[in-house]
Parts: sequence; structure tokens; C-alpha cells
Amino acid sequence: KTAGAVNLDRAFADVDLDAFVVFSSNAGTWGSGGQAAYAAANVYLDAIADRRRARGLRATSIAWAGWQGEGMSGGEVAGRLRRRGLTPMPVEHTLTALRQAVAHDEAFVAVADVDWDRFVPAFTSARRRPLIEDIPEVRKALAEMDRARAEAESGGSELRTSLAGLSVVEQDRVLLDMVRTEVAAVLGHADAGQVDPGRAFRELGFDSLTAVDLRTRLGVATGLRLPTTLAFDHPNAIELAARLRADLLGETGDRPAAGRSAAVADEPIAIVGMSCRFPGGVGSPEELWKLVVDGVDTVGGFPEDRGWSAGAYQDPGPGTGFSREGAFLYDAGDFDPGMFGISPREAMGMDPQQRLLLEGTWEVLERAGIDPLSLRGTETGVFVGTNGQDYATVLMLAPGTADGFGVTNNAASVVSGRISYTFGFEGPAVTVDTGCSSSLVALHLAAQALRAGECDLALAGGVTVMATPSPFFEFDRQGGLARDGRCKSFADAADGTGWGEGVGMLLTERLSDAVANGHRVLAVLRGSAVNQDGASNGLTAPNGPSQRRVIRQALANAGVSASEVDVVEAHGTGTRLGDPIEAQALLATYGQDRETPLYLGSIKSNIGHTQAAAGVAGIIKMIMAMRHGVLPRTLHVDRPSSQVDWESGAVSLLIDQVAWPEGFHPRRAGVSSFGVSGTNAHVILEEAPVSEVVPGVVGSGPVVFSDVPVVPWVLSGRSVGALGEQARRLGEFVGGRGL
Repeated sequence: KTAGAVNLDRAFADVDLDAFVVFSSNAGTWGSGGQAAYAAANVYLDAIADRRRARGLRATSIAWAGWQGEGMSGGEVAGRLRRRGLTPMPVEHTLTALRQAVAHDEAFVAVADVDWDRFVPAFTSARRRPLIEDIPEVRKALAEMDRARAEAESGGSELRTSLAGLSVVEQDRVLLDMVRTEVAAVLGHADAGQVDPGRAFRELGFDSLTAVDLRTRLGVATGLRLPTTLAFDHPNAIELAARLRADLLGETGDRPAAGRSAAVADEPIAIVGMSCRFPGGVGSPEELWKLVVDGVDTVGGFPEDRGWSAGAYQDPGPGTGFSREGAFLYDAGDFDPGMFGISPREAMGMDPQQRLLLEGTWEVLERAGIDPLSLRGTETGVFVGTNGQDYATVLMLAPGTADGFGVTNNAASVVSGRISYTFGFEGPAVTVDTGCSSSLVALHLAAQALRAGECDLALAGGVTVMATPSPFFEFDRQGGLARDGRCKSFADAADGTGWGEGVGMLLTERLSDAVANGHRVLAVLRGSAVNQDGASNGLTAPNGPSQRRVIRQALANAGVSASEVDVVEAHGTGTRLGDPIEAQALLATYGQDRETPLYLGSIKSNIGHTQAAAGVAGIIKMIMAMRHGVLPRTLHVDRPSSQVDWESGAVSLLIDQVAWPEGFHPRRAGVSSFGVSGTNAHVILEEAPVSEVVPGVVGSGPVVFSDVPVVPWVLSGRSVGALGEQARRLGEFVGGRGL
């Protein structure tokens, strides 16, 4: 905008023209939120006119407000201007003002049609404004604001009195209704019913000025002196109503920190919820268990809806033996954005890994018997493992698909932050990328945070969805990809890994809290450990001594001996280098000084190497095995690897399914994950302690249907389609039990 005026000023630097007129803007006169550069540019135009005047030449700068029509201030912009008290002006009026400014040889004039009753409260909200205080209409508006403030303070006392006589639930309802009513008025909605109380104000359409308008309205309604940042500090109607309640009743608006004592540093961690989606149509831990018990192989062809056969991706070329098979989530693109208050456009640009984690988080909380919405504002922690964000590459091939959302939708840091933001968690939110050990490292960090008192509940898990086939190409070039796409864990036929996808989430809390809260304990995390290969034989090469050290450290942290662990769910990728190194580490640690052999298996033989979700897949498998007393077999084993000295210790590969009977100690399992980064993780799981059934707690014990009276089975969903899906799932659940 400035360049043309600068050039004209230079061209006529010494020429006294009949008129030299620049079109400035009110953005430079009283500022414009979100348009700092535009405001500065217009002030520069004003300065050009002033400089010509100083040289004795004619010049006029006119700072316009919005004109009517389809120009810069038309359409949606016109609506925003009106809400701020600036009415777009008819063209005939602006042309008259232009003629008058030039005829009177004005150096600067600001032209605007201002609704002072709307404009003044917002413009003067932060401080005095001498620029406009001498205008009669402004003085009148300021006087009216003082009168309204006095009345509000009186009305606020009445509101406090009325609230004092209500229950907490009724207080919350009254104040939430008030907030929603004022939000609807600010946004121009017909009624408060159109305001979703849990949706962020920004997503409802608020900007900086409408936020100030809301603050002003609520100040009048409550008699409180509220900050201009009110709608940003408390970003939805529920939280804002809670803030008003605290202010009106003299309570503190901030919660104290958890402040747990370090005395719980060695307390066992309870796993009270699990959710997952894995290849083979697996949508729950129960379905995953059925898959491994039935010995299902989920490897199949490339997904057909990801454009992998298009020219955008180049195959390695003929003769490489490249496999076009893996274990995929073929429905990874399915998502209901409205369920989480997300627009369809934003969802289109969102990494599918974030979408799956949102669904998994909702499910793991429900499966633990917790209302997902009830944890908003709590110090719940989120620890999520990931090892790649290649969806941005897909978006680059379809420009304009989701402009404006690229940073948040495809950043690794937002993988965990998205969960906390959507559900309103305020505990630690950490994204972990240590390669294929990420989900176990996330669980290790979650346990540490719980023991340190940083949170009382912690979500831990991992996710991998391959938006491009790059992992196949890259690993094939390194000679590490199985020709048929299958992991032949610890088998003589092992020829490389096979890629898979999935997501798994665990809900954890301190064991004492789980018991006190009446949560069903699925298993106990007795101990965990994380270490690094250090200077091993190559950056990505596994290191046996480091694996032995991490196992021994996990056992020490758990306070159990190696002989008290019955089975290890191994990393077991099926590579010729990695499997023998891992097996020898297990033989040297678990395989010594024991009467019964350690059983060894890997879920990768069923669902492939699910990368950042591999560790949590092994956790879920072992917890289900503890509950059923069965150890499933490992697929694709022609015979145990001849590269391993199986005689050096008591370790038995699970070629066949075996029973896992109760013994002299609780059932225990180790789970390993080793990342390409060199970060190793090992955890010790123990079956849930025997406890009495807690009446009324979901999943606390078996239900004898013959003893239950006939009652409706209530279903709910946020849409007709969602309700129908719930009914379908219920039908499958009931039918599968012969009810």
C-alpha cells in the first residue's frame, strides 16, 4: 500500500499539485487487532502527507472506515465492523466527505460512521482514550457506562444473595445459562441453545473485540470488574461460569497443585483402562485377544484409499523383491469430527494419528467407567509415543486442502497436546519419539509422573499410521524388510520385519488411588526401565549388553527376580540381526537359575511391527493373557532360530499355545521394545491383586444376568448415525454371549 504513495511523492517532490490525496485507514488512527502491519502502513501514508505539508506543498490523508459494497469491508468484514460499532458508509456519503476534505485543504481527516454506544465500551476497556473523550456522544456513552457499572455492582450483590441460597449444582446451572445467553447475544444467535458450552470461544467465532464485548456484558450482569482477557483465560462457557461462581462467592479460582509426597516413589502403578485399534478390524482389547488366540494373520495388500499407486511415490524398481504387503488400519480415514468439536476442514488436514488418539482416549476413559467430560480441568497427564508425521507430505500433494492448520495438525508436539486440549486435561502432556520403543517409554514416563505427584491419572500409549509408503521403500533399501511382509519372530525363516499400524491407549493411576476410587485394576505395572545402546556397532544396530542391563534394571525396580516372571512379550521384529541379539539377552537374564522355562512370544507375528504402537500392543496382549490364563502361540515359526544358542538358558519359544496356570506367585510378564534410536525399554507387569467386588462399579466383577431385573439398556450418541452404530455394537456384544 505504501509503495505507490512513496513513488508519487518522489515524482512530484517539488511540484505544488492541485491535490495530493492518499487513502489511509482508521486502522492507523485507533489501531486494529490482528492487523498491525496494515495499521503501520496507513500511519506511514499519514506521515507522507504531513511531510509534504512541511515542505509547503498540498497533501491530504483521509483515514477511512468501511465503505458499503463488495470491497475490502464487504461481506463478513462488514459484519465484524458493525459488531465493533463501525457502520459501513454509503458511497455517496464518502465521496461527499472526500470533496469536502480536499476543498478545505485538510492535512488529515478521519471519516467513520460510529455507533458510539457499541464502540466506546470496547475501545476504552483497557485504558482512557483522550483521542475521543471530547466528542459529546463519547462523553454520553462514558457516563452511561459509569451508571451501568454502579447498577451492576448493586445487581451483583443481589446475584450473590440469590446464589447463596442454591446448591452447587443449581449455582452452576444459573451461571452457565447466564454465560451462554450473553455469548449468544454477542454472536447474534437467536438463543442460548445454539451455544455449545464445552466448545472453545474461538471456535464459536470470537475475536478480540467480541471477547471484550462478552466481558463487558458479564460485568454488567454480575457487577464484577472482569479483565479484558477473560474469554482467553477461560476459553469456554463451562470454565467461564466456574470462574464467575468463584468470584461471586469469594472462592479462589485456582486449584492447588497435586503436591503428592515423594513417599509414593516406589508405589505400583495400576492399569485401569485399555483401548486399541489394530489390523484385522480390531477395535477393542477383547477383539485383539480373540485375534491372537485364533492365530489370525492380518497381513494384506496396500490400502486402496491412500494414493500409494499414484505417480507421486516412486517404487524402488524391479528386481528388489519389494513387498507390497503389511498389516494396515484400512479404516484409518474414518473420523467423526463433530464428536470432538472439530470442523470438517480442520479434520481433513489433521494427521490421522491425532484422530485415532482422540478416539482411543475417549474409549479408554469410558472403558474405565469414567465420563470423559468429567476430567476437564483436572491434572490428568498424557504421554504418547509416535515415530513419524508424514501426513504433511500428503497435504503438500493436495494444496489448499487444509490451509491454516498445517502447524498444529502435523506437529509431533501436538500429538499429545491435541488430547489435552480437546478433553481439557491440565497435567503434563508429552510426545515421545524414541522410534519403536516410544509407547513403552511413554508408559515409563507416565509412571514416573504419577509417583512424583505430577498427576493423579495418566494416559499412556502410542500410535502409528503410515500416510505414505516411505517406510517400506527405505527399509527395503536397507535389506530389513520381509519379502512377504510378515514378522517371523525368532524363527529360522526370519528374513526381515513387516510393517503394521495401530493405536493403543492405557489409563493408569497409583494403585492405592485405584483401589480408593473403586476402579477395576486390569494389571499392575510393577517396574520399568529405559536405557540407551550408546556407542554400539552402528547407529541403528541393537546392542545385547544394553538390553541385558535394561531388563535387570526393570526387575530391580519391580522388586522381583527373573525366575518370578513367567513370560516375555518380546520386541521380536523378525530380523536376522535383531532377533538373535534379543534372544541371547533374554537367555542371559531370564533364562538362568529357574525351574520352569521362560515363555517367549511376539504379537508382531499377528499384526506386524506397529512401530510406535508396538509396545502398547504387547502390554494389552499380556494383560488379556493374564485374565484368561492362556499364552497364545507365535505365528510363522518353522523352527527356532539356529543363530541362537537355546541351550544356554531356560527359554521356550511359544510355537504352540499353552496354559498359564496360577502358581506360587502372581502371573507376571515382561514386555520389551527397542527403538531404532537406540533407546531400549522393558516393563514388568503383574496380574491384578484379588479384591472384593465394589457394588456399582463398572467391570468390578461378573454380572449374573439371572439375578438382574429386566431393565432398559440405555444407549446414547451425538448423532443418529452414532446411535445406530452403538446399537449395532450392542447387538454384537449380546449375540456373542448367547443372550
